[in-house]
Amino acid sequence: MDEELLKAYCRSAYRVRLRCGGAATLRIGEPLPVALRPLAGDRDWGFLTAWNPRSRPLPPAVNRAAQRRLLADLRAGAGLELHPAVGVGTDGWREPSLWIVGIAPGTLERLAERYGQNAWLQGHGAGSAHLQLR
Repeated sequence: MDEELLKAYCRSAYRVRLRCGGAATLRIGEPLPVALRPLAGDRDWGFLTAWNPRSRPLPPAVNRAAQRRLLADLRAGAGLELHPAVGVGTDGWREPSLWIVGIAPGTLERLAERYGQNAWLQGHGAGSAHLQLR
């Protein structure tokens, strides 16, 4: 992976929409935000998108279709909680995403592979967000 791309992933903000309004921001290497801890409990979680596979921009219609397929795949998984989210880069980059609670790391990795993602976040409970690379 290109070093600049890796730096961009690390500098990005990963925002999860809160039901009461606003958002909680995940940052790589930092503990889960306090507002998300009751939702995560003692479960695995991940942050994933289907937008722009291999970090190459695609037309919005293509990205939206891929995101709908990802959402359908996740809804087929028993016991998962899905929360709207967005990845936001320092250069104006934005990708609609999902924060997924209750997803096993292996399942998350398989979905990242299926949707061509170079990287995703995963964590457990209130622990730190870890950047996972393909």
